Amino acid sequence: MNNLQTQFPHITIKLNEPLSNYTYTKTGGMADIFVMPKTIEETQEVVSYCHQNKIPLTILGNGSNLIIKDGGIRGVILHLDLLQTIERNNTQIIAMSGAKLIDTAKFALDESLSGLEFACGIPGSIGGALHMNAGAYGGEISDVLEAATVLTQTGELKKLQRSELKAAYRFSTIAEKNYIVLDATFSLALDDKNTIQAKMDELTAARESKQPLEYPSCGSVFKRPPGHFAGKLIQDSGLQGHIIGGAQVSLKHAGFIVNIGGATATDYMDLIAYVQKTVREKFDVELETEVKIIGEDK
Repeated sequence: MNNLQTQFPHITIKLNEPLSNYTYTKTGGMADIFVMPKTIEETQEVVSYCHQNKIPLTILGNGSNLIIKDGGIRGVILHLDLLQTIERNNTQIIAMSGAKLIDTAKFALDESLSGLEFACGIPGSIGGALHMNAGAYGGEISDVLEAATVLTQTGELKKLQRSELKAAYRFSTIAEKNYIVLDATFSLALDDKNTIQAKMDELTAARESKQPLEYPSCGSVFKRPPGHFAGKLIQDSGLQGHIIGGAQVSLKHAGFIVNIGGATATDYMDLIAYVQKTVREKFDVELETEVKIIGEDK
């Protein structure tokens, strides 16, 4: 820790930081070393230093589709929340890794640029959205992504074009190669601002009517199984409302697990495992998690 602070006195570094402060579920153990760079250059410096000194490195975005185990995370957590700049270049938008997807969609609206309406309610960061090719209501990040600037785990800077991203359902090259997203360029189209606003209002109303936004959650827990809907399978298994500890299969949407009070990451994982087992036994369907689970057991 002292070495890192000595090496990077200009970067915010915290010791034994509670990760429950940074996840949407409000769960998770401690980070040994929590680092918050303000620029791409600082990010590259930290990544290179960790590689050279064999320090384990974990990237944390907005923490919205994430469960961090109760034992926390060893080594360095690199939190990119301060890299938030969003800019326009003709009909393109360049957003940094820590910028919120919702804020980027609002920025596009303000600039009368269409294409990111589907993302107006996705509570992730740009980095996390590229990592998992986030999507909703028929749209995906890969539909509008033109290019991305990333760091490799050794600290090497790379520019990836759309064709190199191998985007698929909740998957991308970025996840496969564990790249660290620094920024993304989106190609959009000029449109009437009122038309864009109307579409976003429609999607927001749909989201608010169906999703349990009144409780902390990690978003959609499971990927859509081929030929099925995860929420419907869970509902038909009689699991809606099932509780383990402080975690509950949402009464509003069975595809979500909510923190109804005092839930731990272990509660979440036990409930996920129970749902998977029950659905497998009843319907012979394997539910694969969409939510990312990281960290160590307590």
